[in-house]
Amino acid sequence: MGATRDLLPGFDTIHHEAGDVRIFARKGGSGPPVVLLHGYPQTHVAWHRVAPALAEHFTIVAPDLRGYGRSSCPPTDMFHLPYSKRAMANDVVGLMARLGFTRFSVVGHDRGGRVGYRLALDQPDCVDRLVLVDILSTLDQIQPANESERQRLQHWALLSQPAPIPESLIGANVSDWVESRLRRGARDRALQAFDADALAAYLAALSDPDRVHSTCEDFRAGASCDLRDDREDRHTRRLITCPTLLVWGTEGSLSGLPDPRIPWARWCTSLEGQSVEAGHFIPEENPAGLLAAIMPFLTA
Repeated sequence: MGATRDLLPGFDTIHHEAGDVRIFARKGGSGPPVVLLHGYPQTHVAWHRVAPALAEHFTIVAPDLRGYGRSSCPPTDMFHLPYSKRAMANDVVGLMARLGFTRFSVVGHDRGGRVGYRLALDQPDCVDRLVLVDILSTLDQIQPANESERQRLQHWALLSQPAPIPESLIGANVSDWVESRLRRGARDRALQAFDADALAAYLAALSDPDRVHSTCEDFRAGASCDLRDDREDRHTRRLITCPTLLVWGTEGSLSGLPDPRIPWARWCTSLEGQSVEAGHFIPEENPAGLLAAIMPFLTA
């Protein structure tokens, strides 16, 4: 499973075992540790245009989230807790501890951003700096303010349906599903921004029925236990205390908001933000723009 060529040459391969889950990751570079967390329907490969440049200054660790890519698909339960962002955040902490890092920065795109902010809320001593790429919190995302935002959430509604409804639909034509998700999010509504071998890696991963089910469980967790955790934090006014940077695409998921920093200001004690010329898939659509946005923040 994976790309036809190695998109992160020179990076080590890591297999981290923890209980009933095995996390696959790539590690490269030297310096302060930075974790890169990918989104849906992708894998760690999504960072192939960003990670090498970051590795010139940092120790980069890019895992596949549980249920994605080459990481394992642990059994779920009726509450979807094994696929909660809290569980995924614990995977990251365990992986980094194994590598000798108890404190690190996190850059998370899409689903990976949700893991990142949950980690920063639950285990603040672990997170030095947090970069959120083109997302709102699950609590804010799942309660859109207008019809245009509701339209953007159609795949959330589908993927969080009970099994096997979305699994059957995706499994009927995995290639069409993966490509449609990428086209829908890209600025030009086409696939030109994506490397052919990256596309092959995403398709290979979701061609496995277990991973189709696990990634749907990720969204079911988002609509249930993750939402509950966000509501509890909002009620108790628990905040992200590390310096946080929000980066969004000019034509991405947050482009319909007057100022995407406003909803995040309710979660963060220290927040910066800026846009990058791109759609939703910024690491692949405009890696130079993303690097220009995050490098000064990570090196501050």
